Amino acid sequence: MPVDFDFTEEQEAIRRTVRDFAETEIKPHVLEWDEAQHFPRDLFRRMGELGLMGVTFPEEFGGAGLGYIEYSITVEELARVDGSIGLSIAAHNSLCSNHIFEYGSDRQRVELVTPLARGEKLGSWALTEPAAGSDASAMRTIAAQRDGGWVINGSKNFITHGISSDVCVVMAITDRELRSRGISAFVVERGNPGFLTGRKENKLGVRASETASIIFEDCIVPGDNLIGGRGRGFVNAMQILDGGRIAIAALATGIAQGAYESALRYSKERYQFGKPIAEFEAIQFKLADMATQIDAARLLTLRAARLKDQKRAVTKEASMAKLYASEMAVKVCEEAIQVHGGYGYIKDYPPEKYWRDAKICTIGEGTSEVQRLVIARELLTN
Repeated sequence: MPVDFDFTEEQEAIRRTVRDFAETEIKPHVLEWDEAQHFPRDLFRRMGELGLMGVTFPEEFGGAGLGYIEYSITVEELARVDGSIGLSIAAHNSLCSNHIFEYGSDRQRVELVTPLARGEKLGSWALTEPAAGSDASAMRTIAAQRDGGWVINGSKNFITHGISSDVCVVMAITDRELRSRGISAFVVERGNPGFLTGRKENKLGVRASETASIIFEDCIVPGDNLIGGRGRGFVNAMQILDGGRIAIAALATGIAQGAYESALRYSKERYQFGKPIAEFEAIQFKLADMATQIDAARLLTLRAARLKDQKRAVTKEASMAKLYASEMAVKVCEEAIQVHGGYGYIKDYPPEKYWRDAKICTIGEGTSEVQRLVIARELLTN
């Protein structure tokens, strides 16, 4: 079967549009936002006007009506300039909005996905808890039925947009004896009594992407805020993570691309022993390895994206892309620092931030260790 490695004219146009936006609207503020841990909420409204807040959703629901290849391009181009913005776009699109779109009711799609896809509202997705990270089924947050609705009690942590989100998809136990099959998903909107914001995290990297804990104290939600049916929350969440991991692979690839481009430029400008350091074989080998590894990650990511667009099983391929791209990004960013030498270690030069941003890709939406477990399971059972 022939394989076409070229992007279409439309896809190239999307890349140029997102790159121009990132260069003009994001790049001038990257250091400032990183230092202040400033979450640029207004930026996301402008990205909504470009269709970046609902890349894969149909136009009838306010989206851009595109596929996962275009989505991967979008996340990569944003992350090439700032991993924080790429991460926020990924969490908003892949997790919160997509969970509602894939498993929500017609009403939920119209009333919630539409403003999310337009950038009028911001989404968050709450699975992780203080005592339930990789073992997400060990969560303690409970949703109890009462008077035709549900009362949610518990807490979640490491939630992207935990403070600023307008719509949150939260997983909670509805039947404890059924373990993972007793976990359900609910929509909780900002302003709902008992939906509280906890502590904002002071992070190593992606500091302009807001991360905080959220707390539910006798939080009452209507019965029709249940998503996908009782007991389907955990199963659906794992399915949602397949698409989310493609986005994280694109995020890692974009971060690595930005670091590589910085190292390439610097190697041509930095003179030692009377010539640019790019003329030294030691630097050339680093650049060659970096470029090769980035291309390999991009191809793994696009393969998974293509399968997703074809509505085929993608669990193994998404985990492979996420695993390789995330670990590659950390290595490439570290090599970019090395190419810069002492200057790579200070904040006036880009590599140190790319390096800090890259590390989250090996942790979020399933650690590298979890990805290896997922891949091995797929290999052994299929």
